[in-house]
Amino acid sequence: MVSAAPLVAQNRGAVSQHWVAAWATSQDLAPTVPDRPILPPDIRMPDFSNGHRQPRPLPTIADLQTVRMIVHLKIGGDRIRIELSNAFGKNAVEIGAAHIALRTSTSSVESSTDRQLTFSGSMAAVLRPGAVMVSDPVSLNVKPMSDLAVSLYVVKSEGAPSNHMLGLHTAYISNGDAAASQSMTVVTTNTAYLWLRSVDVDAPAKSFAIACLGDSITDGFKTTVDANQDWPSLLAERLNQKKSSQQISVINEGISGNEVLHDGAGVSALARFDRDILAEPGVKWVVLLEGINDINIHGQITGPNALTKDDLIEGYMQLIARAHMDGLKIMGATLTPERGVWLAGPTGETTRQEVNQWIRNSGQFDAVVDFDAAVRDKVDPSKVQSAFDSGDHIHPNDAGNAAMANAFDLAAFTR
Repeated sequence: MVSAAPLVAQNRGAVSQHWVAAWATSQDLAPTVPDRPILPPDIRMPDFSNGHRQPRPLPTIADLQTVRMIVHLKIGGDRIRIELSNAFGKNAVEIGAAHIALRTSTSSVESSTDRQLTFSGSMAAVLRPGAVMVSDPVSLNVKPMSDLAVSLYVVKSEGAPSNHMLGLHTAYISNGDAAASQSMTVVTTNTAYLWLRSVDVDAPAKSFAIACLGDSITDGFKTTVDANQDWPSLLAERLNQKKSSQQISVINEGISGNEVLHDGAGVSALARFDRDILAEPGVKWVVLLEGINDINIHGQITGPNALTKDDLIEGYMQLIARAHMDGLKIMGATLTPERGVWLAGPTGETTRQEVNQWIRNSGQFDAVVDFDAAVRDKVDPSKVQSAFDSGDHIHPNDAGNAAMANAFDLAAFTR
């Protein structure tokens, strides 16, 4: 009998290309109702019924419609595929056709780059509840920082789609099968990604992805739509400016409202780590920026039910252990200031400062990026400096996201 082991080793040694996520997002439709904050007795939840909070209705895709979604690729390649996810769907979704092409402007694409996608050899596919479906690869030369249009013709869907609500890129919806159209007759738009999980490229062996696990600050809330001003995109721009790091992808796995320990706006970081980080192809590094929602919802009070710094640290330690179990490195990001937010208070601020000291000094992370130092006010470090404040006192604006992206020591990712 001939052993297969040498053949396996030989094949592994010959690999010069592998799949890497060039763009990705996390589904944030959670099967739970978000927790209401546990508030100190002298703070009351504001009345949002007067329109101060804009509703976020889930886009509804009717049967026999096409949705064209725009993704901003972080690395390039000559072969490409997509992944669809029905992570939270309770019913199967029938896809009649799927196409990818380079986007020119708005909903229009460069027709010569249009590629029809197949799934296990079939142009039509059924995306089953809870499942991920990977397309067959197609040849298409894509450059780093280019925009790609992914078009899905949906024959049948029931209920709310698995989605990423804060897409920050305009998606276009047309009646009928317009997946192969050079331009679409648009009947409506939104800024959500529906069923689309990632776009992968066949990249050189040295290429890898940095996965940014976070909440709304990572997600890019309050940054300019259609402008790629979230800090993960700006970090990718920095990496792309250096020839030595042009094959490093940065994928945004932020979910607005997400927590480390509790389900609510998306399942917790602990619960989604396998799906959103470990299952993405080519991930080598994780950047973790989570915890401020845990503090605001559960840690603005004292007593037996209050979240403490130790609770968050235990969650961080689990995420570190999970990353290291799979050979990934993980960078801890300090929590940014929030004085002026209606939820913020001295108890939560103390916890934030204690947690940040642990992130900086514990030595548990493989590296640290100090976002707190990058955006805090020079006089009052409990608040975001005015030049970086989007106006809500917690979410950095475009300039603040640039300051965060510039805070990275890029050499950390290649040591």
